[in-house]
Amino acid sequence: MEPGVTALVVDLRGKVFPAVGAAPARQALGSVRFSVRTGERVAIVGPSGCGKTTLLNIVAGLDDDFEGRIRRPDPPIGYVFQEPRLLPWRTVADNLRFVLGPVPDAEARIARALAEVELPDAAPVYASRLSLGMARRVALARAIVVRPSLVLLDEPFVSLDQPTSERLRLLVLDLLERHGITTLLVTHDLREATMLAERILVLSAAPGRLLGEIAVALGSPARRDAATVEAEHARLRAAARALAAEAAELST
Repeated sequence: MEPGVTALVVDLRGKVFPAVGAAPARQALGSVRFSVRTGERVAIVGPSGCGKTTLLNIVAGLDDDFEGRIRRPDPPIGYVFQEPRLLPWRTVADNLRFVLGPVPDAEARIARALAEVELPDAAPVYASRLSLGMARRVALARAIVVRPSLVLLDEPFVSLDQPTSERLRLLVLDLLERHGITTLLVTHDLREATMLAERILVLSAAPGRLLGEIAVALGSPARRDAATVEAEHARLRAAARALAAEAAELST
């Protein structure tokens, strides 16, 4: 698919979790409509519990119980979950082989993916022996080793200390830019979205609905300069607050 062509279309009218036992039905998402171009990096931000992960699961095809339609790019789709979700009793290489399947160049692709996440010697290590930062890198390698048409990132840096998180953000930025991968990132951290995304979608509090979108005015080199990112982050924070305030006024 050529750059600039629409890769993903989300036309969601609502998502309701049905009642379970004594727990009543709960509406998780309202109206969320947007599209993503091939090679574009888009972030979804919003308050905790607004349905961001639910939306990502719908986009991934893991949840088909919703109102609306999703037009996805051709598979494969890479998904980096909030938790690494590695098989602890398998080696790093085995975890990557599991998603690759019987492709003739599997070993070369595994070696290349691990080198790209700066873990070239990790293939024989059991996943249970990895630190959280290393496990998150392996999860990223697992997502890119399949050569995805779309990568979904769900809070990929959560629970990491600040230095590790910052190094991993730079690593992810380098990977996404190098490969031109169409990306949908979910995060509660607007600064993270500022650094990685070209466009930010702002969701309301639960049930999440799309309040609006904001373009990120940063070129590639500027994304690696902390002061420039912080200045743009401040601008985007003000813009996101204005969207939320406008929505609140319209609802009264």
